[in-house]
Amino acid sequence: MKIATWNVNSLAIRLPQVVEWLSAHPVDLLCLQELKLTEDKFPLEALQAAGYGHCAVFGQKTYNGVAILSRHPLENVHRNIAGFEDEQARVVAATVHTPAGPLRVVNGYFVNGQAPGSDKFAYKMRWLDGLRQWLAAEMSLGAPLVLVGDFNITADDRDTHDPEGLRETIHHTSEEREQFQALLSLGLVDAFRLFEQPEKSYSWWDYREMAFRRNKGLRIDHILVSQALQPRVRSCVIDRAPRKNERPSDHTPVVVELDLG
Repeated sequence: MKIATWNVNSLAIRLPQVVEWLSAHPVDLLCLQELKLTEDKFPLEALQAAGYGHCAVFGQKTYNGVAILSRHPLENVHRNIAGFEDEQARVVAATVHTPAGPLRVVNGYFVNGQAPGSDKFAYKMRWLDGLRQWLAAEMSLGAPLVLVGDFNITADDRDTHDPEGLRETIHHTSEEREQFQALLSLGLVDAFRLFEQPEKSYSWWDYREMAFRRNKGLRIDHILVSQALQPRVRSCVIDRAPRKNERPSDHTPVVVELDLG
């Protein structure tokens, strides 16, 4: 089973690119962030025609929005973080059945945080606390879990093109990285780091200053898997190709392959 995560930075704009990518990379589930559209505007027919007849969508006008596109039926769909009041559409979760049993998939568009010390940064910390508490409850139910999305956090210095120059700036603060480690402490594993990876592997590049061409990027799109799934992870890769498209998203897909046969 292949699961991908991709912040598309507007599905309305990037829909042809998503359909084209799915045709070339027919993953089982594609988790999207930053839809930037309401559920009534979601292009369900186009995605069904592409083979993704099961979609769990949590949309929002202009901002945010997340979705899970699946070739397989989705059950127990949940939107946002239980116990955390939030007006933003940031989390959607669903269960998919596999030959190895049920698999819980959680797709999140994590809070950006703007700048350390700001109100938005305080919101990010509260949101991450709420997410962690809810995930702990989800994981206590026993089904293996995969947490994917745009985390807006670099896990460590390998995930940034300028570790010293950007130290303690947004996405690089000690507080954010402690939150990332706290997620791992729930019993999750960073699937990308299970394998030897090329140096300077990033999933996001600013549109400005030719950042992609110069590979001035960040790895802020992550796939975390339950420790029970760790022996089943066959690969985890970043697909840089869509960032070369005309009018691309500033993010590119990350794909994990699990042996669940």
